[in-house]
Amino acid sequence: MQKNGKNNINYNNRHVGEISTADVITVSPRMSIIGAVETMAEKGFRRLPVTDSGTGKVLGIVTAGDIINFIGGGEKFNLVSRKHKGNVISALNDSVREIMSPKVLSVRENARIQEVASLIVEKKCGGIPILDSDGAIKGIVTERDVLKVMNYQDSPLTVRDVMTRSPYITSPDNTVTNVAKEMISHKFRRLPVVSEDVLFGIITAMDIMKYVGNGGVFKNMVTGDVSDIISVSVRDVMSGNLYTTSPDVSTRDAAIQMIEKNVGALPVIEDSNLVGVITEFDVVRLLSQSGNGNSSPGKDY
Repeated sequence: MQKNGKNNINYNNRHVGEISTADVITVSPRMSIIGAVETMAEKGFRRLPVTDSGTGKVLGIVTAGDIINFIGGGEKFNLVSRKHKGNVISALNDSVREIMSPKVLSVRENARIQEVASLIVEKKCGGIPILDSDGAIKGIVTERDVLKVMNYQDSPLTVRDVMTRSPYITSPDNTVTNVAKEMISHKFRRLPVVSEDVLFGIITAMDIMKYVGNGGVFKNMVTGDVSDIISVSVRDVMSGNLYTTSPDVSTRDAAIQMIEKNVGALPVIEDSNLVGVITEFDVVRLLSQSGNGNSSPGKDY
């Protein structure tokens, strides 16, 4: 997918259509949940607009968060526990309309970049579809798209100024189910994995998505019941790549590193200790608040 970003972007005056992704992959409401998960895993997307195949009108959106909620015991888990009597395989073959979010936050192509950055921060969403006047999909703008604007912005702030300090952590021997519940409870997309005070890695919602979408979940199935997933450990699901930064790195350089390494967050290491996490969301928040000078850290990581 080719982005339309340009050098020397003044995000106060430019429109979101200049940085958005125009070639959007959508799914039908009749697609199976596992089909949507496989698409996300293959393409590396955290969200898929659900559209009417005839009109192209957006009917809803399904996200990695919806999938984590679905398999991790959130309210969407009712589809597994009630309708499918605890049988995950059966539930995964149900239609995506069962777990999609029907209320879709959207913008028009002429929305300003800073306005969209503020909307992403306010609603704590990772991406916003761009719709035309008929409600049909025209594109999508994500945190990553906004993050790329940081390439052209000078800021005196460092990672230390915007990172989340003392982040929640998990252990490599914890279970995927427990991590999913933590993500649901605290609205996190990722957790640093620490063993004996040493950073072991990081597990993300996309790691869990890929575990399900690439068929890993089925290798541990015996009965098809959700209890079959519980024994899978974090170390078996987390990705092997780990990139870190330090507190005194500029926010611009941290943004560039996330873009180059294609990651949504960087653990922050000081004196061999994990002292924080900086995420795409943190940088987007920085851009959205540049007009009022407010840069207090949040916990959406």
